[in-house]
Amino acid sequence: MKALIIGAAGFVGEYLIHALQNVGYEVFATKLKHETLNIGEVSVLDLDITDFLQTKEVLTTVMPDVVFHLAAQSSVKLSWERPQLTANINIVGAINVLEAVRVASKNIRILLIGSSEEYGAIDYTQAVREDFIPVPKNIYALTKHAQEQLAEIYNKAYGLDVVMTRSFNHIGPKQAHQFVVADFCHQVALIEKGLQDPIIRVGNLAAYRDFTDVRDVVTAYITLVEKGECGEIYNVGSGVPIQIKTILDIILSISNKQIDVVVDPSKFRPIDIPYIYADVTKLKKLGWEPKYSIRNSIEEILSYERDR
Repeated sequence: MKALIIGAAGFVGEYLIHALQNVGYEVFATKLKHETLNIGEVSVLDLDITDFLQTKEVLTTVMPDVVFHLAAQSSVKLSWERPQLTANINIVGAINVLEAVRVASKNIRILLIGSSEEYGAIDYTQAVREDFIPVPKNIYALTKHAQEQLAEIYNKAYGLDVVMTRSFNHIGPKQAHQFVVADFCHQVALIEKGLQDPIIRVGNLAAYRDFTDVRDVVTAYITLVEKGECGEIYNVGSGVPIQIKTILDIILSISNKQIDVVVDPSKFRPIDIPYIYADVTKLKKLGWEPKYSIRNSIEEILSYERDR
């Protein structure tokens, strides 16, 4: 089986490559020209998904059995700062991938990665199910929901074999520092090395989120391409709400330094969802279960940041 990972140079890509290889897939991966991706036994191609002709050429060259569409502008903060860039990558890029698959002379299964941010203003008193009606509250969320709606249209109009996710927060070593757990661990590592004053700057600590280790996330993605139902949407998460303050407390408890916490208004989002976690019943029915605890993940992230 041939698997094409679009956007493989991002955080999830390397983990997905290794997971696919471990279960016997022949893996092809794309990256932007300026990115690096050095992983053995993987064919790497340059691709800008905002360019349809490039996207079509890659699809017709590889002719994969499955496509994992990971490429995205995935920062909520950056989506407020650069809305045009976010829309171009997340909406135009998705159209180009769907259209390239449509014109290929082969039945290709696509896993399209969406976000829990799509749900927006929902009932915070219960786990979020896939049948909840999304009400996106930020630009990133809106572009991801548009991508999902486009996929549904291509599925119904052209019979494209698309499975969609609404993925909740995922964490692990090597994640960019614009994401909260990596940011906290990075700051603590700097403080421990004497490269930052013993003050950690934080945003909204009151929010609750659903965090899943990236290694559990990629096994969920493989489960979905192998067992997911065409045209369906699946939550990918742990099913457990954790307050950001709890994450910070765990990190500080592991550190060997006395660290003060300072709230930094610049780290707050213009609009933030206070409480959200996934109902993952639908995904678990396919045989998937998470294996990594939140503390295990945090310990590995902090260890990685210390080594850097």
